[in-house]
Amino acid sequence: MRLPAFAFLDASALLRCHAPLPLKTALFDYELPPELIAQTPAAHRDQSRLLVVDRARHTVGHHVFADLPDLIGGRFSLFRNNASVIPARLFGQRPTGGRVECFLHRPAGVPNDWWCLLRPGRKLPPGSTFRREGYFEATVTEKHEEHGYRVTFTTPGRASILEVAQEIGLVPLPPYIARDAGAALAPLDRERYGTVYADLAKPVAVAAPTAGLHFTPEVNTRLAAAGAGFFDVTLHVGLGTFRPIQTEDIEAHQIHRELYELPPATQAALFAQPGRRLAVGTTSVRTIEDFLSKHTAPTAATVLDEAALFLYPPAKFRGIDALITNFHQPRSTLLCLVAAFLAPGSTDGIAWLHELYAEAIASRYRFFSYGDAMLIL
Repeated sequence: MRLPAFAFLDASALLRCHAPLPLKTALFDYELPPELIAQTPAAHRDQSRLLVVDRARHTVGHHVFADLPDLIGGRFSLFRNNASVIPARLFGQRPTGGRVECFLHRPAGVPNDWWCLLRPGRKLPPGSTFRREGYFEATVTEKHEEHGYRVTFTTPGRASILEVAQEIGLVPLPPYIARDAGAALAPLDRERYGTVYADLAKPVAVAAPTAGLHFTPEVNTRLAAAGAGFFDVTLHVGLGTFRPIQTEDIEAHQIHRELYELPPATQAALFAQPGRRLAVGTTSVRTIEDFLSKHTAPTAATVLDEAALFLYPPAKFRGIDALITNFHQPRSTLLCLVAAFLAPGSTDGIAWLHELYAEAIASRYRFFSYGDAMLIL
């Protein structure tokens, strides 16, 4: 179908989409009816809706995710992030009896030392302690403006605080998904805020690679039968993925850093299959593009590196030919990436992105982590 008229930017802003850099962050803003922010996943993973964008024909189509094998057949190999989500929200008590919420954010480089977000942080300066009877003892050792609080855990009878988190932690849902204090939907979130192909030996993400949430074993089987290949990357998704751009100009934003792992088979496929590389999610794109910006050939070993790549118009893409992605928050770095991919090498994708989001809103698609998806061909 033909795209509707551009809806969200005024004419002067639209003209600026074609102006030289720097780009204004306001170009990546839009208004979303609150009721379209998905609070729960679709009843079945592959029954989420799928907006299909054909860049060559400049058309869109409306499908459900179960249609994916029929839409792409064996044309592509899929590059997907296999990181599993840490149940990173832990609760304990201070010696006074006050409740503490502890969010495991990032390992601090020493076993059982983590950078954490703490609530109430003002009552937990360095030297403070909190605990969960029978599970862990914790000491706050440092406060850092960017990383939060460094916490040293002691876990009697268990190997690590990660083992404790797998037992009693809650899934770290993004702030726009509301949950009551009783966490009545915790079992559902444990099951659905993660992909069916996640490597449980890699609990390294504090946010799900949400474009992969729509896949089912049945969809994967049909794709494989059609000739599609599957190649894994592992990006340690951090909280920076939810951080909106606060600067007036896009270029002034300091992108967050995230660790990634890229095995030899995936590296080889990236170099061997130009034209056939479909990224499942922006986390896969970030990993692949960072790797290809530093390497001109595959290596014999798994690459361990840190992505600090900020992709926004008019970026070009070395390793991705098609993309599956969810609908993203206003003023987010993820929205910038999608705009760049719609029209690589130009700023035209900004206006087109707004047209597509206008179409999705008018058609009542569900947005963000538990929402629907877009396929860009």
